[in-house]
Amino acid sequence: MPTVSPVILTPPLLLLLLLCTTHTTMATNWLSLARLPSSRAVSGAAPCARLRGLTPGQVGVCRARGEVMESVRKAAEMVIEECQHQFRNRRWNCSTTPRGINVFGRVMNQGTREAAFVHALSSAAVALAVTRACTRGELERCGCDRKVRGVSPEGFQWSGCSDNLSYGVAFSQTFVDEPERAKGLSAGRPLMNLHNNEAGRKAILHNMQVECKCHGVSGSCELKTCWKVMPPFRRVGAVLKERFDGATEVRLTRIGSRTALLPRDPYVKPPAARDLVYLAPSPDFCHLDPDNGIPGTAGRRCNGTSRLAPDGCELVCCGPGYRAGRAEVVQRCSCKFSWCCSVRCQQCKNTVTIHTCRV
Repeated sequence: MPTVSPVILTPPLLLLLLLCTTHTTMATNWLSLARLPSSRAVSGAAPCARLRGLTPGQVGVCRARGEVMESVRKAAEMVIEECQHQFRNRRWNCSTTPRGINVFGRVMNQGTREAAFVHALSSAAVALAVTRACTRGELERCGCDRKVRGVSPEGFQWSGCSDNLSYGVAFSQTFVDEPERAKGLSAGRPLMNLHNNEAGRKAILHNMQVECKCHGVSGSCELKTCWKVMPPFRRVGAVLKERFDGATEVRLTRIGSRTALLPRDPYVKPPAARDLVYLAPSPDFCHLDPDNGIPGTAGRRCNGTSRLAPDGCELVCCGPGYRAGRAEVVQRCSCKFSWCCSVRCQQCKNTVTIHTCRV
C-alpha cells in the first residue's frame, strides 16, 4: 500500500501559504470590478459566478440582486478615484497593482490605517452609488424616500424626492459586510473591518444636506418645499481622510463572553462609531516592495517649499533625498470675460521649479 509523505511546513513556506490564503479571501477584492470592461455583464447566474473578486456569499447577492451590481461596479471605480485624490500627496498614494483582483496590493492584508480607510470608503461608495441609482429610478425595488414628509421645525414643507439612503445602506451592509460575517465575529480583523465599514456609511448619514425650492408669485417664497440629498462623494472622502489622520490603534480584548476592540493605549478614549480603527502599524512606504504592491517614493513629485506638511519633500521622500529641476509649463493667462458669458484666454509658457524624490 503506497504511503503518503508528510509535508513539512517550514516558516517561509508557512508565511507564503498564509499570504496566498489571505490574498484569495480579501474582503476588498470586489474592487477589481472596476477593471472589467464596461461591456462585461456583472449580473445573472453565469456572469456572477465568473466574477473572480467576489466571495461565495457575494456571488449569492449578485445572483439575487442583479440589478444593483452595475452600481457596485460604479462604486469600485469611485473608490479608486477618490482614494487616489485624497492621498495624492502622501507617501501611500493609493497606487494600484497592474493586474489581479487585489487592487491595492497586499498592503490591504494588514490591519493598518490604510486598510481601515479603504474599507470605510468602499462601504460608503456602495451605499452612495446604490442610493443614487434609487433616486434616478434605475432600480425596480426602490425609489425616493417617501418617509420624509410633513412640516419641519424650521417651517418648510418636506416634499420632493429625498435620497433613499436607508436602502443603499442596507445593501452595503449585505454586500460589503458579507465576507466579515462569514468569518465570524471573534477575530480582530473582521471586527476591525466591520467597524470601519459602518464608519464609512455614517460619513454619509452625518453629512446629509437639504435642498429646497421656493413656490409663489413672481419668485416669492410663500411656500418652500425641501428634500434630503446625499453629500458629494468628494466630501465623504474628505471626512474619512480626517478620520484616517485621527484613527485609533486598537487591540482585541475579551470582555466576559464576548470580544471587542479597545484602544491599545489605555489612556485613549474608546473610538466612536464614526471613527476609524486599526490593528497594526503601517509600513513606511518609502522603498519599492513589488511583492506587497508598494511602489516606493522614488521619482515622486513633492512640495519643496513645505517642510512639515504631508506633501513636503522631507516626509514624502523619507528624508532630504530630493532634487529640484526646472520645467516649462503651459498655462492659461490674460483671460477676458465677454458679454455672452464666455471666457477667452491666451496660452502662456512659464518656467517653474519641480521637486522630485531621488531614485
